[in-house]
Order: sequence, then structure tokens, then C-alpha cells
Amino acid sequence: MSGDIRVLLADDHAAIRLGIRMVLETEPGFAVVGEAADGATAVRMAQALAPDVVLMDLRMPVMDGVQATAAIAGAGISKVVALTTFDHDSYLFGVLSAGAAGFLLKTAEPAEITTALRRVHEGGTVIAPEVAGRLVDAFVSGRKDAAEASPAAKEQFPEPELTAREVEVLDCLAEGLSNVRIARKLGISETTVKTHVSRVLAKLGVESRLQAALAARVRTA
Repeated sequence: MSGDIRVLLADDHAAIRLGIRMVLETEPGFAVVGEAADGATAVRMAQALAPDVVLMDLRMPVMDGVQATAAIAGAGISKVVALTTFDHDSYLFGVLSAGAAGFLLKTAEPAEITTALRRVHEGGTVIAPEVAGRLVDAFVSGRKDAAEASPAAKEQFPEPELTAREVEVLDCLAEGLSNVRIARKLGISETTVKTHVSRVLAKLGVESRLQAALAARVRTA
């Protein structure tokens, strides 16, 4: 149906693709528009099909999920939710920088998968609780490495001075809320939310809502 969330599955394991397809095809509001067994194929299919969301495995042949995410999310073709197996930390910060809108574990329950895809489709973000701590560590490490690489780079990561409203918006980003939901929660217009989000991202020195969400977790840790 035209109102369905169109999903492209990218994973080199056919059994995992089949399992996720079965989950989505039994849940109203979703349509699996294609499957890819490697990152390069995922990019080509995303360009051809323009799905709403790509569910992206991180370890695949030909082109890994990080490179594929950069190509798809970087070009604004589709939103990407990364699939990870918890023990592969080396990919986490890379796909974060590549523009992923969320992270799911392959062990996620069906309801977690569908909820995550809906939230990302609406403009929110998703971080599997089991992965959150490692992502925060990777985020902090990446910022620290960048600051240590050059004395001048330290100026890129000042402690931001956020207004009270911007702090509220940042807290909402940490919850993974979309602009519409933030507007409802704070009682302000969606246009005002967009303005605040842009300012928060600029002050934090990050490029995506997910990076802002991680920054929020760092601030409250």
C-alpha cells in the first residue's frame, strides 16, 4: 500500500533477511521492497528503489555497512538503521559518522524492530540499550582523538552553552523523538523545534540527531 513504510533489507545472511522479512510482512504498515546480500548491492538498490528505511548489516562482503551507509545516508536517499552483533565495536563509531539514524541488535525482538523503524521513519533516532554505552564510549573517544590530533582541533569541541529550551530539546533528542513529537511534548511549533535542533547540533559540533543524542548521554553521564 502507498502508505506503508518501504524497507530495504541488507544482510549477507539469507536466514536473517528471511526472519526480518517475515516480521515486517506480518506487521501492518510495512512493505519490504528488496533484499541485498552485500553493501554494494544495497547502495544500487537504494538508488533504484528509494526506500524509506534501509536496515543495514555492518559486516558484509564487497562493501561493508559503514561504506554503504555513507553512500545512502550521505546522499539523502534513505534513512539507515544499522544492525550489529554487539561484539563488533570497530564498526559502531564508523557507521555513526556515516549518518546512521539508529542501531539495532540482531537479537532484537520483533516489536523492537518495528518500533525502531517507525520511529526513524518519523524522523527520530533509535539506540539499542545494550549498544548505547559502547556508542557513547566510541563517541567520546572519537572526539578526544580529534582534539589530540591537533591543538587547534580542541577548539572544535568546546563545552557548549545551551539555553534552557535547547537543553529541553537535547533531552528530547536523547529520547529519540522526532520533531513532531518534540513539538507536542514542549508545546511549541514544529518550525520552532527545527530551529532549536539546528542550533543544538551547531553548538555541540555534531552533524546528526543521533550524534546529538549520544552527546546528551555524555553530558548526563
